Amino acid sequence: MREILIAGAISLVMSLFGTPILIRWLARHEYGQIIRDDGPSSHHTKRGTPTMGGLNIIFSSLLGFFISHIITRTSVSISALLVIGLVVSLGFVGFLDDWLKVAKQRSLGLTGWQKVAGQTLFAALFGGLGIHFADKNGLTPISLHLSTLRDTSLQLTPILVVIGVILMVSATSNGVNLTDGLDGLATGASVMTFLSFILIGVWEFGEGCAVTPGINCYQVRDPLDIAVLAASLAASCTGFLWWNASPAKIFMGDTGSLALGGAIAGIAATLRIELLLIPLGGLFVIITMSVIIQRVYFKASGGKRVFKMAPLQHHFELSGWGEVTIVLRFWIIAGLSVALGLGLFYAQWVSK
Repeated sequence: MREILIAGAISLVMSLFGTPILIRWLARHEYGQIIRDDGPSSHHTKRGTPTMGGLNIIFSSLLGFFISHIITRTSVSISALLVIGLVVSLGFVGFLDDWLKVAKQRSLGLTGWQKVAGQTLFAALFGGLGIHFADKNGLTPISLHLSTLRDTSLQLTPILVVIGVILMVSATSNGVNLTDGLDGLATGASVMTFLSFILIGVWEFGEGCAVTPGINCYQVRDPLDIAVLAASLAASCTGFLWWNASPAKIFMGDTGSLALGGAIAGIAATLRIELLLIPLGGLFVIITMSVIIQRVYFKASGGKRVFKMAPLQHHFELSGWGEVTIVLRFWIIAGLSVALGLGLFYAQWVSK
């Protein structure tokens, strides 16, 4: 358990004090945010704010994670390494997108299909590798069984598991990306989700079949090490939020949003709680659904809209809500969603 506290403390310090250094470096090289002309007019004041802050989120979380293992002299699990690989690879896709936006000085970087291709490739690698590397108990990082709030008895083929992982990673990374439209919104919501993963990972470890054998025990390969990684990510996002809160001094960019989305999906897969990801990432689901509803209705109705603008947070901006008000109320929704997810997780364990 010591690793969780050490990893969180180091990641928090590195993010809190490393982010202003990154801000100065990005500002000096004029790597600023490009703002869409068709968005809310209040966003035009954000033009030129340093972006690609996700670089420090990734760096701080990984530094805290690995140093905690060095200090406690514990080995790094294959499950955590696979999630880290997914985080870094999706962060790279996001970095390319951010870099092209800055280099070309326009709001479009990679095309939609290029992003999807990158997400699909790295998610497939994560899923394909995750069903290998069995430990002495025969447990792999990602289960071949259908996982909801835990593993079920229904076994899937490897190809179905990989396809499921691809869909989950793409949906989650795009969900965080769509949420990252207001100062601190996606960062704060991500912190809450990662904190829930810490609780679930520690619980699964304590109630694991290797520690507490029984009819209700959990068959998860490396839950405690995943909890350490979740703590690193939560702390890193918290430190970044200090500078990302309104008025933001830096944005995470696609570098951060795609990486965090990949982390959330990867952790859910390795903790074997895929279906629980819906309530735990409830805000991301709601915002993603607002975009889907807007596009479907627009095409079906011949140009009419459900919302003044999608994603949903911009609808409320155009309705006259202040940015801070929207962020705080959406954080409340995120917190309630996480509470619902944790309640469902515990209720499932109690009911056995």
